[in-house]
Amino acid sequence: MAVDYIVIVVYLAGMLAMGWWGMRRAKSKSDFLVAGRRLGPGMYSGTMAAIVLGGASTIGGVGLGYQYGLSGAWMVVTIGLGLLALSVFFSARIARLKVYTVSEMLDLRYGGRAGVISGVVMWAYTLMLAVTSTIAYATIFDVLFDVNRTLAIILGGSIVVAYSTLGGMWSITLTDMVQFVVKTIGVLLLLLPIAVVKAGGFGEMKAQLPTEYFDPLGIGGETIFTYVLIYTFGMLIGQDIWQRVFTAGSDRTAKWGGTVAGTYCLVYAVAGAVIGTAAKVLYPKLASPDDAFATIVKDELPVGVRGLVLAAALAAVMSTSSGALIACATVANNDIWSRLRGAVRGPRGGDGDEGGGHDGDGHDEGGHDEGGHDEVKGNRAFILAMGVAVILIAIALNDVVEALTVAYNLLVGGLLVPILGGLLWKRGTAQGALAAVAVGGLAVVGLMAAYGILANEPVYYGLLASLAVYVAVSLATRPTDEATLAAWRERLAGRAPEPQSEPAVPTPQ
Repeated sequence: MAVDYIVIVVYLAGMLAMGWWGMRRAKSKSDFLVAGRRLGPGMYSGTMAAIVLGGASTIGGVGLGYQYGLSGAWMVVTIGLGLLALSVFFSARIARLKVYTVSEMLDLRYGGRAGVISGVVMWAYTLMLAVTSTIAYATIFDVLFDVNRTLAIILGGSIVVAYSTLGGMWSITLTDMVQFVVKTIGVLLLLLPIAVVKAGGFGEMKAQLPTEYFDPLGIGGETIFTYVLIYTFGMLIGQDIWQRVFTAGSDRTAKWGGTVAGTYCLVYAVAGAVIGTAAKVLYPKLASPDDAFATIVKDELPVGVRGLVLAAALAAVMSTSSGALIACATVANNDIWSRLRGAVRGPRGGDGDEGGGHDGDGHDEGGHDEGGHDEVKGNRAFILAMGVAVILIAIALNDVVEALTVAYNLLVGGLLVPILGGLLWKRGTAQGALAAVAVGGLAVVGLMAAYGILANEPVYYGLLASLAVYVAVSLATRPTDEATLAAWRERLAGRAPEPQSEPAVPTPQ
């Protein structure tokens, strides 16, 4: 395993080096939180694919393939479909808003009265997403170094917290690009063909396994429908995803770069299911389906390749973990803490609080460096604080699936309707949005208590309750004033004047 260890250590050291390099670029709030809003299509596509394809998509996707065969791809397929829908229908408009959080978007649309409660719900979602990603380190480091669960979580979590705190979104973007390349090579180009060959090829796989393993709908229609509700719709509204959309250098980058990333997700979904199906042939009696990934990597891959594929799994977990962490910290600082301190000054949602323009190197002009650095320091402190909290919660928590289900149920049940309603329905009001968040969130929590956390009913009925209340209360209350809607339309169209210009620098590819 010595060669494998070297591969992993070099990879982890590279992540920290990227964090240090990113720190030198993070000179303003925009740089730190949204990479200066200037990513080109190549980098945007890679980082977007990296964040949505985490440990659940890699280790969990292979596990579903082990359990259900090719239809095990549906979970990751619905993630890809959600990213495609976001990119084609919404991402250009979202990018033009020039905000930092989903709650700021709600403030702009509904007149500054809907963001507080939505910020709390979004913070809870991003926190649990970061926690579940951090827990996944235990599985990978156990295979790599045979260390106990707590040490594994501290080791993996500390590396992510370190590079995220140093350079913010620039560091995360750079590390995500490396992680995207490692995942592509490790999972698609190495593990997939090796697993199929070791299992005797597709002919032998079909001969060894029941026919339902090759039924595209074998996992069940209700399960697929639930995946669509949770993951496809979750992709449309999650702060972790929107914050990546905000990094796009142009509308075209947001639309077409995201479309490429969504298509990549569909390929990744099928690859994971095929690898899991091959593992079922090789190891028909594993104790848990989620053991399939680690087992096939450990037993079937040659030295060196094994280290690279395990690094790919680590990359998958780290990309999701870092993206959720910066999203959690951004919401905690911008949407909760700043409001509690009474620091909201006038209309929210622009980049005008950064202070000054930027020169070609990303340094603030006009004597505003000190203010920019203060904001970077504040956001850096929040990432560090949220990172420590995430590691401690991950150590205390055992059930990853339940934690992730709670997070997505709250997100979809509480926020889907007011967010999409704000984008699609002119008649939606702030009162309707607040009622939808409150009723949908409480309904989901109550139904999870009644039916069980993993039941389908909470998200079904919670979403219906949120929709019914949103429509009813919006129609029963005074329409949003025309000045607010006019400002919203101007911002959506990208015509609203910016208090300070965004940096005019070449767009990285």
